[in-house]
Amino acid sequence: MNTRITPALQARSEGNCELCASELASTAYAVSPRNNDAIENEVALCETCFKALDDAGQKLHWHCLAGSIWNPEPSVQALSYRILYTFKDEEWAAEIMGSVELGEAVVLWAKSAFEVKAVHKDSNGTELANGDTVVLTQGLNVKGANFMAPKGTIVRKIRLVNDNVEQIEGKVNEQTIVILTKYVRKS
Repeated sequence: MNTRITPALQARSEGNCELCASELASTAYAVSPRNNDAIENEVALCETCFKALDDAGQKLHWHCLAGSIWNPEPSVQALSYRILYTFKDEEWAAEIMGSVELGEAVVLWAKSAFEVKAVHKDSNGTELANGDTVVLTQGLNVKGANFMAPKGTIVRKIRLVNDNVEQIEGKVNEQTIVILTKYVRKS
């Protein structure tokens, strides 16, 4: 999210872009996943850098990050590292990233843009969440419990299995069982 530069951000950046330092800053850019509710989450950007954020062909422009990665502001460090990380296979970017030792929190903030969140989906592709109610789309033989859960059985207040997007847990006949997501439909 981008907004107008506040006087505090203007003062911190001395009116210049905090990435390239060669143009006047015109935009306050909030480094995701944080928002612009605090100056600590923002970077003052010029129009050129702001436009280059969405243009992967601008890799030559980002050589300027060799300077901004050393900025004392964590938001500037995180955004610089994030941009460099997109070009990590390029020698120049790897060299810049290797030239500085950033705090773990800054690196995690920078890499958060590249994380893929695991999503549990039912047989129709609908996203499931903890506490949802699902219906079995076919009869399931419950191993180790000596019963069969018939098609159409309603399972309330499911729990997602964190390390496996193909499994949920729910109670059937007062027993907690693991159910494959491909055999349920969210109701």
